[in-house]
Amino acid sequence: MITVSLMLATLMQTLDSTIANVALPHMQGTLSASADEITWVLTSYIVAAAIATPLTGWLSDHLGVKRLLAIAVGGFTIASAFCGLSETLPQIIGSRLLQGIFGASLVPLSQSILLDINPREKQGQAMAVWGMGVMVGPILGPTLGGWLTDSYNWRWVFFINLPVGAFALFGVLTYLPDRRKGTGHALDFFGFATLSLAIGAFQALLDRGEQLDWFGSLEIQIEALIAAISFAFFIVHTATAGKRSFFRATLLLDRNFVTGTCFIFVIGAVLYATRALLPPMLQTLMGYPVATTGLVTAPSGIGTMIAMMLAGRLLGKIEARLLLLTGFLISALALFLMMRYTIVLSRANIIWPGVIQGFGLGLVFVPLSSVSFSSLGADLRADGTAIYSLMRNLGSSLGISIIQTMVTRNTQISHSSLVGSVTPFNAAIREQFDPNSPMSMALLDRLIGQQASMIAYNDAFKLMFIATLVIVPMLVLIRKPRHHAKPDPEDLHVAMD
Repeated sequence: MITVSLMLATLMQTLDSTIANVALPHMQGTLSASADEITWVLTSYIVAAAIATPLTGWLSDHLGVKRLLAIAVGGFTIASAFCGLSETLPQIIGSRLLQGIFGASLVPLSQSILLDINPREKQGQAMAVWGMGVMVGPILGPTLGGWLTDSYNWRWVFFINLPVGAFALFGVLTYLPDRRKGTGHALDFFGFATLSLAIGAFQALLDRGEQLDWFGSLEIQIEALIAAISFAFFIVHTATAGKRSFFRATLLLDRNFVTGTCFIFVIGAVLYATRALLPPMLQTLMGYPVATTGLVTAPSGIGTMIAMMLAGRLLGKIEARLLLLTGFLISALALFLMMRYTIVLSRANIIWPGVIQGFGLGLVFVPLSSVSFSSLGADLRADGTAIYSLMRNLGSSLGISIIQTMVTRNTQISHSSLVGSVTPFNAAIREQFDPNSPMSMALLDRLIGQQASMIAYNDAFKLMFIATLVIVPMLVLIRKPRHHAKPDPEDLHVAMD
């Protein structure tokens, strides 16, 4: 029952990272917002969650895990109700900020508790269950959001959290034992402030960069400067403050944890960037309606769930590094198929690469979560899971921003290159298009634009394919975790009253 309650809370939080995407046009009309303004419904949630995530360790020390989790679930559920009841843009942005603040602790806390309540030989299966909520949630979010918006209205995208949150809160209060509080060390306000400012400025830079032509904008330059200076202060402070530092520098001494956070950063970038690329590609280039787009992209979640269940069972029998290598190679195969997409695609051409990629990432996620925390002490568990989740979020933000910018710019470059071949001396053009007909020339320009966009999307998939292969050699840095060790009460890290 503890696991069920935790997974309901995790699924609720991860779904909300993408479930509102397809509802934005409907919300825009209701809230009288411009296209630029309505995007803050998404970015305000991401920024608030990114800033509040590193507080998880300190809050769990002072409040206790059960109390913090109950506050997070209850606050997130109430904030969801506020989102659904919002009548103006400032109201929904404020409610989304509250959602991000309360929801920031849900994912790291659920991971930490599942690791605590399971013996070492069962932690692989526990991470498989946890990973389903973390990875399947963002994948299924647009499909569920589209169905709720079409069948009811956009407010139900948020109201759906009310029964889920109520069940999760009941389970947490009823079945989760009280765990002793930690050391209760004082909050390093300067470290938290500098890290929060760096994350907030960097997130704003990523969200606004594409609209403002990146470093050609004064706003982007200022945000980059603030992020760089704040992060520099944070690094110096962390190196000199010792045990008083907000960031537990001891985490950097664990090689598996550091390597795991690098991997999860890349996984976040590849997973979320792919999810961000496919819907606009299918809708703008191939004319898919929103509902059909959700249906053809949703099966990737099936591949993820199958792989996670399989990996949870294989982790104690097959070395984690071998599972990771297999998962990365399968993911690379899916991206290889995607970078060969053309304008004319059958639904099978879209579904199967998605299923393959979902299977590969699912095969990676479980052993990666297990080995990243296999040698981390109980006193570092809450801080470690918070940083792990933070790196996944930052990777997804950076990946989406880079890929979207790359698609926009490469579309323009490819369009210019293709137009250069359209001349009166091109026999193929003369045979099919009348240069004296405006309608014929408009059709030709439309076809050129489609091909240019397709080339840009292929280039983006190729970049993710290369990134997936480049990180594979880092597997040699992972130490082989112990398997089938006899569970010792202290080693299980269960500090329950």
